[in-house]
Formats: sequence, structure tokens, C-alpha cells
Amino acid sequence: MEIETSARLHLSLIDLNGLEGRLDGGIGVTLQEPTLNIECKESTEDTTIIFDKKLSDYHFDTYETKIIDATNKMNKYLNIDNNYEFNIKKLYPIHQGLGLGTQISLSVAKLISELNEHTLSTIELAKIIQRGGTSGIGVYSFDMGGLIIDGGHKKSLKKDYLPSSASKVSPPPLIAHYDFPEEWNIILVTPQSTKGASGKKEIDIFQTYSPIDIQNVQQISYLTLMKLMPAIVEKDLQNFGDAINKIQRLGFKKIERDLQDSTIHEIMEHMELLNIPSVGMSSFGPTCFGITDENPKLLQKELKELTDNTAEIRVTKGKNHGSILKK
Repeated sequence: MEIETSARLHLSLIDLNGLEGRLDGGIGVTLQEPTLNIECKESTEDTTIIFDKKLSDYHFDTYETKIIDATNKMNKYLNIDNNYEFNIKKLYPIHQGLGLGTQISLSVAKLISELNEHTLSTIELAKIIQRGGTSGIGVYSFDMGGLIIDGGHKKSLKKDYLPSSASKVSPPPLIAHYDFPEEWNIILVTPQSTKGASGKKEIDIFQTYSPIDIQNVQQISYLTLMKLMPAIVEKDLQNFGDAINKIQRLGFKKIERDLQDSTIHEIMEHMELLNIPSVGMSSFGPTCFGITDENPKLLQKELKELTDNTAEIRVTKGKNHGSILKK
């Protein structure tokens, strides 16, 4: 059995204040690439994880830990003690702001549930493996793709400001879902010299900088409801881009960006100089993105020159479907 899923952009959290009784809320876009592809079968030996030879540059320990953790949680939930052989055919780096942690954990959970003839929803799987405790973007990207907005968590259930890696509450409700326009291109620029925050460092940032000023939360909410959402329906790239550009300079996203080193700021400034309609940073970085309907290859070439070939630059599009399972 085999599953394929892909990365996502996390554009912003909405509310890290909680005045009206909810926290978090997320805005994100599912990407066609980069992709994750895992093959799985039951094994009579101990659980093993095999990485394709093309992935030799990866440090496998972190990925293996996530795979084993999801395997153990699924076995416990299903009340079994099975072993598996996982063959990792395609992979993309973790801690680059593209949501690999949620995708790899959900992929393993889905494969194990199906191999054991238990058809569980993506939300049920996410609860079992404890993903989606802050943002629901990765969970709904896995499930349905497209542009996603989630409604965050009740403060009665989630009582503190925590990133997804440290929050064990259930995934938030989906409140809006749209197809991402096929004619829009997404340029990803990932500098090789830096990584996004994770672990204790990320927890400390949430704890130090929250709650966010309520006026920022109100402005993000207004821009989301009255500019971003209508623009995606009307396929209006200029207003969509303007909404994202403004949201990225507010609230917790502004803090995430302000904490980056100069490399990230220089990349986004380069992209803005190229008049790309929407420029930002995904999640806690370091991946920056640009959304445009112009020739992406020309922009890709110019960005390579501007960054002196020190960043990985990829051109992709939005993806309007979720993961694909092949039995």
C-alpha cells in the first residue's frame, strides 16, 4: 500500500489573543510540490524504515522518530502489536515551514489504519496521533487540499499559547475551503543557511510573545473575511496578494518574520522588487513564497541571481485535492 501527499504554505495564524473565547485559527494553501511518498506493508520482523537512495543527503533520525511515534500510537489505538516495513520514496526537509511533520505522521497513520482494515477519517487519525493542536492547515491539506481557513480552538479546551508540536487538543473546525486558481504560480525560496524554529525554541516564542494585541487580531480577521476570501472566489490576484501582504505584517506572523535573520528579509525584499503580487514567509520559515500569474521561470532565474544560488528555488502550484492512497 502506498500514499502520496504534499507540502503546504501556512500564511498566518489569526488569533493569539483569545478575547472572544477562541485561540489560533489558520490560513494556508496546499501545494502540488514538494511531495511525500511512502509505501508500507506488514512485516514479520521488527518495524523497519527504508529510505530511497536518492534521499542520501537527509538526516534520517528525525523522520524515523516521527514514523515510529505515529506507528506506536496507531497500534495502541487499534489494540494491536504489528510491525511494518516503510519505504520512503519521496521526501522533503523538515523544519522548513512546509509542514512535513503533520504530513508524514498522517501518512503513516492512514497506511496503518487501511492495512488493518479500519477506515478512519483524517480528523480521527489526527486526534490519535495528536496533530492539529494549533493549526488545522496541515490536517485539512492532507484531507482535501486547496486554500483552507480553520476556526481555532475554544479556550475552554486549549488554555495556553502553544505551537502544534506541543498542543494535544483535537484539530480545529474547518470554516472555509476554496479551490486555489490553477493559473496562479507559487514560487518557493528556501535558503540553505537557516532553519525554522522548532521544539523548545518555538514553544518559548509562543509563550513570550502572546497574547497578541487585539487590534492586530481584528485587522487580520477583517482582511481575511472582506479581502482575501472574496478575492480567491473572484480569482483576483492583486487583492488576494494585497491581503496576504498586509496579514503577514500583523500579529504573530509579524513576530515570526521579525525574529528571522537578515537572509530571510533580503529574500522577501528581492521578491518584492520583482513586483510579485504576494510575498511572504510560510509558518516559521525559512521558506519564503511568492504568488504570481506571470512567467515563473523568468522570476526563478532572477531570484537565483539575486540570491547568488544560495537558496533552493522551486516553482509549483496550488493543489485542490488531498492525499492519494494506492492499495
